[in-house]
Amino acid sequence: MTEAIRRHKAILCVLLFVSPVLWVGLTGVHQHLLAGTDKTYEQLKVFSDVLDIIEENYVVPVDSKELIRGAIRGMITSIDPHSAYLLPDAYKDLQIETKGEFSGIGIVITLQDDVVTVISPIEGTPAYEAGIEAGDQIIKVDGEDTKAMMLWEAVKKMRGKKGSTVVITIRRKEVPEPIDFSIVRDIIPLESVRSHLLKPGYGYVRITNFREKTARDVNTALKELESGKIPLKGLILDLRDNPGGLLDQAIHVADIFLDSGQIVSIKGRQKPHSKVYMAHRDTEKHSYPIVLLINGGSASASEIVAGALQDHGRCVVLGTTSFGKGSVQTVEPLRDGSGLKLTIARYYTPDGHAIQARGIIPDVVVEQRKVIKGEARKRPHMKEKDLENHISPEPQEGLSKEMKQEILQIKGVKVPGEEALDVAKRLVAEDNHVRTALDILTSWQIFSKISR
Repeated sequence: MTEAIRRHKAILCVLLFVSPVLWVGLTGVHQHLLAGTDKTYEQLKVFSDVLDIIEENYVVPVDSKELIRGAIRGMITSIDPHSAYLLPDAYKDLQIETKGEFSGIGIVITLQDDVVTVISPIEGTPAYEAGIEAGDQIIKVDGEDTKAMMLWEAVKKMRGKKGSTVVITIRRKEVPEPIDFSIVRDIIPLESVRSHLLKPGYGYVRITNFREKTARDVNTALKELESGKIPLKGLILDLRDNPGGLLDQAIHVADIFLDSGQIVSIKGRQKPHSKVYMAHRDTEKHSYPIVLLINGGSASASEIVAGALQDHGRCVVLGTTSFGKGSVQTVEPLRDGSGLKLTIARYYTPDGHAIQARGIIPDVVVEQRKVIKGEARKRPHMKEKDLENHISPEPQEGLSKEMKQEILQIKGVKVPGEEALDVAKRLVAEDNHVRTALDILTSWQIFSKISR
């Protein structure tokens, strides 16, 4: 027996040993894998044979560690678009995203048809201010083709030191030629909640993503809006282009507006992965009517909030159908510092509706339009159902400086020199979703008086 064969027999034994340990960590019920079925054992032997042949015969020496990592990566990416094998650096970056500051351009991306694609830019970040849009395909980063990149590799290349510049080349529908965006990296803000008083008695709260302190910040924003001389008569809760984030924060935000009943249920193959989250009665009452805004960039955690409030009749949902990411991922650390992000469950609204690949359907459908130099046009959005290998809904067997400024003003971002009042005025005047929502809330008050 050659040294290579002995080494790969040892690798096979390690694989057989590591697999049950990993799955026990995830579910606690997969101890049977060590013995394995004959079919699984045979396939692992084939894997060992292939590894041996490559190492012995490939034209140049290869690193067996890199080969095994590549095999794991391929195995995971074939499952669904949200499961991933994270190398140590990528795993650390994932932890930083929800807990600490990091420097980058501020976009949420995915792989669609093997192309790095923008789910949504994060409001207030360099990418957002540069005019990057949902659905943009990133085909190059600093001139390097992204076609062969893993998702985490593309993310790493777009991150960097604050003040440094990265050039991303995007392909956009209805634009014939690729567009280069030169973007200066900055610290991505952890602030995820912004609020404005649109007019006396009517408030606006925007949640850009769900981070560690989002629920706390929503409560703070509500207290400030409710502290005015005129009682709050209505609220616009804006979750447009909110790509999601932490599940517990979505639950806490929904709980702010609900006193009882179910918020969301999670159902997986294994019992520990199935759970029902309930609302709790709070001393703080927020009994005013709510119009909640969503669009195709509203995903995951934002869909949980929208679905919960909609099913309980606590809000009117306005906009366009949301992204449709109704799956739950867990991230498990592995012994070499890498991590495994794995889809373990689907989540359902209080009425039992699956969000996966379907999304939240608004009560009032209003196409979102943005105005650039007087021209109104629809904003296209990619959806979960457009992603390759997306899981099913149910278990089954080049912009100018002036144009960039206009985009900021339309979206309600405070630009240098603007007062908060000006931002609120622009939201009402130039954002057709906000304007329609405010009209609904105002009419609500009028008809409430008539019905008495």
